[in-house]
Amino acid sequence: MTTEKETSMPTKYDPSKTESKWYQHWVEGGFFTPREEKGRETYTIVIPPPNVTGKLHLGHAWDGTLQDILIRMKRMQGYDTLWLPGMDHAGIATQAKVEAKLKEEGKNRHDLGREGFVQQVWDWKEEYASVIRNQWSKLGLSVDYSRERFTLDDGLSSAVREVFVRLYEKDLIYRGKYIINWDPQTRTALSDIEVEYKDVKGSLYHMRYPLADNSGHIEVATTRPETMLGDTAVAVHPEDERYKDMIGKKVKLPITEREIEIVADEYVDMSFGSGAVKITPAHDPNDFDIGNRHNLEQILVMDEAGKMNENAAGYQGLDRFECRKQIVKDLQDQGVLFKIEEHEHNVGHSERSGAVVEPYLSTQWFVKMGPLAEKAIELQQSDKDKVHFVPDRFEKIYLHWIENIRDWCISRQLWWGHRIPAWYTPDGELIVARTEEEARNIAQEKYGTTELKQDDDVLDTWFSSGLWPFSTMGWPEQTEDLKRYYPTDALVTGYDIIYFWVARMIFTALEFTDERPFKDVLIHGLIRDAEGRKMSKSLGNGVDPMDVIDQYGADALRFMLSTGSAPGHDLRFHWEKVEQTRNFANKIWNASRFAIMNLEGVKAEDIDISDSQLTANKWILHRLNETIKDVTRLADVYEFGEVGRILYTFIWDELCDWYIEMAKIPLYGDDEQAKRETQSVITYTLDQTLRLLHPFMPFITEEIWHHLPHDGESLTVAEWPQADDTFTHREATKEMELLMEVIRAVRNIRAEVNVPLGKPVEILIKANNEEELRYLQNSESVIARLTNPESLTISTTIEAPEKAMSAVVSGAEIYLPLAGLIDIDQELARLEKELNKLDSEVERVEKKLANEGFVKKAPAHVVEEEKAKQKDYQDKREQVRARIEELKG
Repeated sequence: MTTEKETSMPTKYDPSKTESKWYQHWVEGGFFTPREEKGRETYTIVIPPPNVTGKLHLGHAWDGTLQDILIRMKRMQGYDTLWLPGMDHAGIATQAKVEAKLKEEGKNRHDLGREGFVQQVWDWKEEYASVIRNQWSKLGLSVDYSRERFTLDDGLSSAVREVFVRLYEKDLIYRGKYIINWDPQTRTALSDIEVEYKDVKGSLYHMRYPLADNSGHIEVATTRPETMLGDTAVAVHPEDERYKDMIGKKVKLPITEREIEIVADEYVDMSFGSGAVKITPAHDPNDFDIGNRHNLEQILVMDEAGKMNENAAGYQGLDRFECRKQIVKDLQDQGVLFKIEEHEHNVGHSERSGAVVEPYLSTQWFVKMGPLAEKAIELQQSDKDKVHFVPDRFEKIYLHWIENIRDWCISRQLWWGHRIPAWYTPDGELIVARTEEEARNIAQEKYGTTELKQDDDVLDTWFSSGLWPFSTMGWPEQTEDLKRYYPTDALVTGYDIIYFWVARMIFTALEFTDERPFKDVLIHGLIRDAEGRKMSKSLGNGVDPMDVIDQYGADALRFMLSTGSAPGHDLRFHWEKVEQTRNFANKIWNASRFAIMNLEGVKAEDIDISDSQLTANKWILHRLNETIKDVTRLADVYEFGEVGRILYTFIWDELCDWYIEMAKIPLYGDDEQAKRETQSVITYTLDQTLRLLHPFMPFITEEIWHHLPHDGESLTVAEWPQADDTFTHREATKEMELLMEVIRAVRNIRAEVNVPLGKPVEILIKANNEEELRYLQNSESVIARLTNPESLTISTTIEAPEKAMSAVVSGAEIYLPLAGLIDIDQELARLEKELNKLDSEVERVEKKLANEGFVKKAPAHVVEEEKAKQKDYQDKREQVRARIEELKG
């Protein structure tokens, strides 16, 4: 590759032309594929697999951008990096999408049969997998497509079956009849964390159940009167004096006339309501436990669709909520229901369909979570090997959940997903095996038959995605990828799936690999609209990330998303912020274009920054060096918001607004040595800055970088900047800080009295001492260029002229004699305002230094900085006071 580059750049940056070109270049160049060189330290991320339910949303864009920043930075730092992509089959959600599509066509899954329906879902998956890959490319995500996985591909399916069988053999998976969360709309079981609880205004229905011996009645209350048809007991506390004589007696269940017993159980709260509760073991988890303790009958009164069944007397066929209305009326007519009061309570809703969840007695498959949770809790007690949550407050949330975990219902009544690897003989014998062939062999050997029927249910989606960090690398085979890239280094995900996914990955990794699946978990929040509301279809406030990219470019979206909040916090989406980052991109483009236009004929071998002499060059190298240190340090602890602030300030304020303006003097001047030095410094600074910015804004940085003189292939594999203490120039920095203060002050004075920069004015600068005088005289040509003086005087002995505008900066006083243009009263008012401000600053810093706690605990350099501020504010205050006296005199 040539070392001399094209120095012509378009006047305007066009993201749409740049982005697809460079992404194709990166993929075809193999830059995203790991470079497995011996001795290289690895760095691995596995993507949180998006569901193939549809397109990626802004949350995916945020999540992906944060991961891409990490992987691009580590790749540039010389690590052998792997970012493994993939997608999740998302059982319930994807099946629901395809069923909704069929419904529009007047069909249902049963019309197609299991095989035909599953093929329809595979077609859906292929369509949306292609959409997602295209979105990854538009976002600039540097994933290794050669290793892309899907939770239903052959390799992951094999891993899922292996895990199921091993857990079953260790008695950690079992099949049993329990109360589970049932979604009547999708007709499947749900795990506890797939249920969203919402406050709902309902009613509390008070009823009198008559005693069978006609000696009285007992009062009970319920929020779900339709379930009374399945009551098999009434329970009271054994120490409740009101009911001691009733224990063991029978009551007649209204409507059904079935006789049920009054039982004593310590679960009952004597102080709540009447102290007596109806027991429906098939429709309430607590009643189920009580029923088991008292050997009560379990009567289901609903079917899987939430309609009343044959056990519901004359209400069979009614929807559960219609039945509620009818049974309330009937009970009132019978005089059983004597009071209805308003009652707000928490009601579970299906996270997927939104339907009210029904506690439902069902035979399901479960994982015993206790033994798995113990290992995870023990892991977090190790400082060395624990999973580090960022921010660390999320570790407490995670631990609280796993310390109180319940067994996990893993079976789902769906057709799309991993079919449970369990088979049944005609006699009902259960066989769990890795394959059907293995199951037949076992059946033949143990039961003398090969006639088997596989379990109809599939596994919960999270069962397979819980294996993601190691199953994607070939486990249970000991593949080279598994040996080299596992465990992974970082997981980036939202706080909303810590329980769903993060916890389960930790459980399974410890059980099957004896290692944590990742070192760090970077937790981010949710993306909300500008008003702080969650984005949703119902509110119509969602934003398609592809629309943002089409309008402003991927780099603008990425920079806004990655720098818009601190770890763990929600992010508010503002179009204005995207526009600001687009303007930032344009600023970088324009500044780079100026620099590159002045590099004609410069080759990579011509760049020499070893002995810079000009103050501005020394200063920008010093500031670049400090920026490299800060960016690297903060990025390593995931403080991308701070990284963005530092880069923005350095690039916009220091590089573009100050340095490039100052660089024009030597670049346009006759001093060839100064010109060559400045060309080297501006090239080096721009090159290093583009490298720092590349993980955040990969497209524009790559485009600009290829116009610079260098021998590199791509910024994706260019070396990450290293801080170099030889570029520490404190003297030049002090000089530049004084220079910038002076120029700002002159410009501010001009603005206050509406004297445009194009109009030359007399400028007098009084240096406080010989050192400041030397600094200012060194930069006299820069001051002249950037302030446009009619005459410029710099001295330590200047007398303050009458009727002049003035300013006080650290180390100097500035006067602009603007006779005829200055209003003395206005200038006095401005100086009084400045004096009040300095009084406040002096008071603040004096209080701080008078605080013994601060002086003792703060690092010595921080205390010294405060003392320096104190002196600076005091000096400025005295100068302003003196100026006020002069004008008044």
